Amino acid sequence: MSNIYRAFVVTSLCSIMLLGLSQANADPITFKFKSPSFNGVNTSSHYLTIENQENTRRSAIKEDLKAAAEDLEREADNTTLARFIRNLESRVYAQLSRQMVDNLFGETPKTEGTIELEGNTISYGSDGDFITLTVVDADGTTTDITLPIGSFTF
Repeated sequence: MSNIYRAFVVTSLCSIMLLGLSQANADPITFKFKSPSFNGVNTSSHYLTIENQENTRRSAIKEDLKAAAEDLEREADNTTLARFIRNLESRVYAQLSRQMVDNLFGETPKTEGTIELEGNTISYGSDGDFITLTVVDADGTTTDITLPIGSFTF
């Protein structure tokens, strides 16, 4: 039995070796860079993507800084002191306007007058038919407003 066993083993080994010697199909091993910057495949879209990300980050930072500055400005405008000053200025301007209207249309109207207000000169004059307001600002720009006296009816 040992000869039969040897023959069987030799035949099996020869068969296995013949099967192992058959042609193997495989791709050759080649090295390729994955980064488009090195291999050139899709390079332009890769660069555009990077540029777009950088621009998006820059604009987001600018918008955040602008929003923070606007928040600080809004907070400064809404303090108690700032609101008090705005209210006081409004009342002072209203009082000045009322005095000017009283001078023009009151019981004893004046024919002319001048007011200096924060570097601006407001002068008014009346010829009996028209009132002329002349505003000269700090830069020297002149604005004339002419109002008819007798045509105001309510």
